[in-house]
Amino acid sequence: MSVIEARDVARSYGPAPALRGANVAVAAGEILAVTGPSGSGKSTLLLCLSGILIPDRGEVRYAGRRLDTVREPGRTTLRRTAFGFVFQAGQLVPELTVADNVALPLLLNRVPRAEAFAAAAGWLRRLGLGGLGGRRAGELSGGQAQRVAVARALAIRPRVLFADEPTGSLDAHTGQAVMDLLVGLAREDGVTVLLVTHDRHVAGYADRHVEVRDGLVYADTEAPAGPGGATIGG
Repeated sequence: MSVIEARDVARSYGPAPALRGANVAVAAGEILAVTGPSGSGKSTLLLCLSGILIPDRGEVRYAGRRLDTVREPGRTTLRRTAFGFVFQAGQLVPELTVADNVALPLLLNRVPRAEAFAAAAGWLRRLGLGGLGGRRAGELSGGQAQRVAVARALAIRPRVLFADEPTGSLDAHTGQAVMDLLVGLAREDGVTVLLVTHDRHVAGYADRHVEVRDGLVYADTEAPAGPGGATIGG
């Protein structure tokens, strides 16, 4: 049974169509890679599936229920409680500490402060960043910042993790380490992962991949076996 699904989803930006009737379904616990050239519509598909964008036509379903008809406050709550996000640039708040960044979504969910920061510390230790909780996020290396973003996304124990070009700004070694961590932790916690990438090597971490071309989804196939592990680097 699919946990999240797009049915004939279309979305335009002004006169320019980004999606023209996309269909995709992702099973619970599955890691799906969404590939395609720049401008193909793959990021728009992720934004529609996560409820950040509303399609002009079609349906988005989460856990069997329509997501695209839910009002913005309800979609925001869902993104805080059930959906985790990792983007290419990390999108951390640079003025806040590392611990603050990871604890923030928990605090927004009204988790008691001591519990939220204890959970943040635990996730930072799991990601090899246990000594960096008091450092400002703006002082981190690219690899460190991306691992903090992974910790923040997983801290809420999401059902679905959306990752848009999570290694695009990283060198090959650090990118592989981040993917090993992201996929390993997702497997461990049974999280469904939608991974948007233009990199076939990154797509190799997935159970299955689809390709988006000209706003449509093609080539729904099993992905090749993923790459080997990497040590955690800065």
